Amino acid sequence: MNRTLVIILVIAATVITIAISLDYSSNRTVDWTESYNEKSNKPYGVSVFYKELPKLFGNQKLKTIYYSPYNYFYANSEDGYGDHVAEGNYILVGNSDYLDVADVEELLIFAGGGNTLFMSDYHFPQSLLDTLNLAVNVIKNQDSIVALNFMHPDLKSKNTEIDKSDSASYFSRFEAENHKNLGYVNNDLNLTNFLEIPFEEGTIYLHLEPKVFTNYNILKDDRYRYVEGALSYLPNESIYFDSYTKFFDSYYGDAEEKSNLSWFLQQTSFKWAWYLTLLLTLLFMIFNAKRRQRIIPIIKPLENTTVGFVKTISNLYFETQDHKNLIDKKITYFLEKIRSDYNLDTTNLNEEFITKLSQKSGKNKETVKKTINFINWLRTKNEFFEDNLLKLNKHIEEFYS
Repeated sequence: MNRTLVIILVIAATVITIAISLDYSSNRTVDWTESYNEKSNKPYGVSVFYKELPKLFGNQKLKTIYYSPYNYFYANSEDGYGDHVAEGNYILVGNSDYLDVADVEELLIFAGGGNTLFMSDYHFPQSLLDTLNLAVNVIKNQDSIVALNFMHPDLKSKNTEIDKSDSASYFSRFEAENHKNLGYVNNDLNLTNFLEIPFEEGTIYLHLEPKVFTNYNILKDDRYRYVEGALSYLPNESIYFDSYTKFFDSYYGDAEEKSNLSWFLQQTSFKWAWYLTLLLTLLFMIFNAKRRQRIIPIIKPLENTTVGFVKTISNLYFETQDHKNLIDKKITYFLEKIRSDYNLDTTNLNEEFITKLSQKSGKNKETVKKTINFINWLRTKNEFFEDNLLKLNKHIEEFYS
């Protein structure tokens, strides 16, 4: 056995040993962030719901939409340039706050053309609520339990309860003569949380508890039966599942499908096997090129100590996973820039402040409101995850875009 092969095998064995040690010694914490991502196996992802959708609709075709409703439905319309005419059920679970006015208008056009729109979220875009003459309110739960009830007597057996919910949303205003009450929360008939709304030639279903569709709740006890009951109102037609609001790209204002490799890299065993393969390939190239290529003199570029310092600090925060510190610093820097650029007092981030910032910056008030409300929400949290940091960065980038 030649010397090169021995060195490669020793390095490979060392890497495998380190990988196994890190895998067993890692302190794994559960991420309870409500992502509603159909590719996420975390508690509040919706991968189980997503995989079961075709079965719930009689094996109808499932299309995953990675673009904004405006772009997708405009293209796939009778006058569009898409590869088909979009017809059937459009399902959106969570994160509807990224939909803008144009997206809402296109969803209403889709529903009005004889199709079905199903949306589940704690709140909906204001333009949608105004169009349908709706208002949403929130109540606090004493015991973090929310009871979900159906109005139809045949669905009473599918009523359920979900935990880990500090509050519950309900429709505080709707048109009782035109809108049909399909469900309510906490055993109180006055707290309507599920509506059927006829809209032109189609139907809109609005539901106010997206958490019931997540992996955690579908796999716990028989809570999946409530999901079956909620979707039983929808016709057995093609399914369009909204993934745009899960992969929002703040730089281009559109959404893209993530690489399939990202899922594999979340699996510890495959991840280390992949890294080991890359390492061995690199070593093979190094040892084989050693005697075949003449030595190339190294010309060191002028060192940029500022960039080196920033990289060092960035790596420090990345290694420590100190999301709270990074979030605090991003918020502090953002507010300091607002004070400097617009001469505004950032002590109270209230409605008056949002109005003034919108006027002085020339930014859309809805964009400013989403950014400030998210910062206020972060200030109430004690525990932070990487998704919180990414979403804050998206809001700030959207404000400056």
